[in-house]
Amino acid sequence: MRALTWTGLSPPPPSTVARMTMTSKMVVVASRRMTLRKDRVCVRATASSSAAVSSGVGVAEPVELDEIGEKSKEWKWKGEYSINYFVESSPEEVTPASQTVLLVHGFGASIPHWRRNINALSKHHTVYAIDLLGFGASEKPPGFSYTMESWAELILNFLEEVVQKPTVLIGNSVGSLACVIAASEESQRDLVKGLVLLNCAGGMNNKAVFDDWRIKLLMPLLLLIDFLLKQRGIASALFNRVKDRENLKDILTNVYCNKDNVDDTLVEIIAGPANSEGALDAFVSILTGPPGPNPITLIPGINKPVLVLWGDQDGLTPLDGPVGKYFTSLPDQLPNFNLYVLEGVGHCPQDDRPDLVHERLLPWLAQLSSS
Repeated sequence: MRALTWTGLSPPPPSTVARMTMTSKMVVVASRRMTLRKDRVCVRATASSSAAVSSGVGVAEPVELDEIGEKSKEWKWKGEYSINYFVESSPEEVTPASQTVLLVHGFGASIPHWRRNINALSKHHTVYAIDLLGFGASEKPPGFSYTMESWAELILNFLEEVVQKPTVLIGNSVGSLACVIAASEESQRDLVKGLVLLNCAGGMNNKAVFDDWRIKLLMPLLLLIDFLLKQRGIASALFNRVKDRENLKDILTNVYCNKDNVDDTLVEIIAGPANSEGALDAFVSILTGPPGPNPITLIPGINKPVLVLWGDQDGLTPLDGPVGKYFTSLPDQLPNFNLYVLEGVGHCPQDDRPDLVHERLLPWLAQLSSS
């Protein structure tokens, strides 16, 4: 491919690096979708079979971005870092089954990525949502080395200092992995009441999925991009290209199956915070940093109830990849696990098809013990 070639010993121009990065992501997504096997699932949820959707149980109006902004609060993590969070604490009907939940977004996202879920959840539950350090309206400190462990620590400190009660952690992508790490901490298990994992990531970046042949195939390219991202000028040019709204919309269209939900609001949710101070440093640190603990090594030590929801069209963490295969095997091995595969859904189920997510999530929350 001409877009991936250059001559001489100097680094390739930023435009070439940008094309390399986007091409590598597209190749991974396309190859994973082509090889997706459909026999490694437990229970499938579809729109046509969804009684909850037809009755309107899983449908709720999204929260407006202005309302999220107005209701957001600030918490100082470690007395130093400003963390943005949101809380909806007035359920319409409080019952013994009412829970406290914390929503944790994925890479590049923020609290508004849960805008289609907050109202459905807050009818019966107290809902917290947080912008992880480096994302959304939370601080993006210069020189900070982002790790999965630091995000997990942030979550636990937030539960201890702000929420102050046993909480169900609900995460998407790297947010799911941060929740898994938090729940695996022995001394903090009394803070976590349960886990809901939406397309859990295998690590903070692609370096974690070392035993996936598709990643192995692209590893030389990924390592080159890793090196080039540490060159400030190249990283800045690449970041500017990635956060361009048209490019973002193209990327999101490949991540979502429900194209109607890839709207200007979603693009703004991703692009807006990317223009804030420190966003470039966070972008580089996250993509070039250590991948962090693998969920496969942590899950066996978690004895809390776990609900796993997985979009079957996810090209980033596919069902037939190492992490996807592992999670689909868990219901037969661990009694505290429930897994549902959501048909025709991509990497961000809560925003791609919130109706299918609510169909499984709301009854699961209702049946949790109130103790």
